[in-house]
Amino acid sequence: MNMENIYLISDIPSYSPQISRLISMMNYARFTTIEEVKNLSIDQLDFLLDSESNSIGALLLHFAAVEYAYQVATFENRELNEEDLSEWGPALNLGKEGQEKIKGNDITFYFAKMEQVRMKSLQFFQTVNDDWLNTEEEFWYNKPANYYFMWFHVFEDEINHRGQIRMIRKRTS
Repeated sequence: MNMENIYLISDIPSYSPQISRLISMMNYARFTTIEEVKNLSIDQLDFLLDSESNSIGALLLHFAAVEYAYQVATFENRELNEEDLSEWGPALNLGKEGQEKIKGNDITFYFAKMEQVRMKSLQFFQTVNDDWLNTEEEFWYNKPANYYFMWFHVFEDEINHRGQIRMIRKRTS
């Protein structure tokens, strides 16, 4: 992530123009997420507002899990398998499963998972061009969606849940 250009949605060397813009937006979303949580303790990362809520840690792992799932769907053209679900299922599903299995980790754990997945996404994006973004598949509610929308959803989901993170953070301070 080039911090000198964090506020520019523009070309990035080694990527096609539209993929560059998508990555620019993903980078900004991730930058603002990291800024929001970088100094949180394990207790703050594990805090639950109530029995129905997700922890900040679970939401951070959810960001990595969603991105991984879209890598699998759009670059590998497959569904998540048992091994994938074993690793990422609790973070994808959240809820009770996430509450039970995603806790006790410090911020470096979550940042490492998010970075590992993001680096793989960036590698994948170098292998395709802007035409790839127009690839359409059946998606939610049996409606068509293209890869551009799917990858928009990856960071849109992060931005949406970051609002939850900000609310939870206010309760942990």
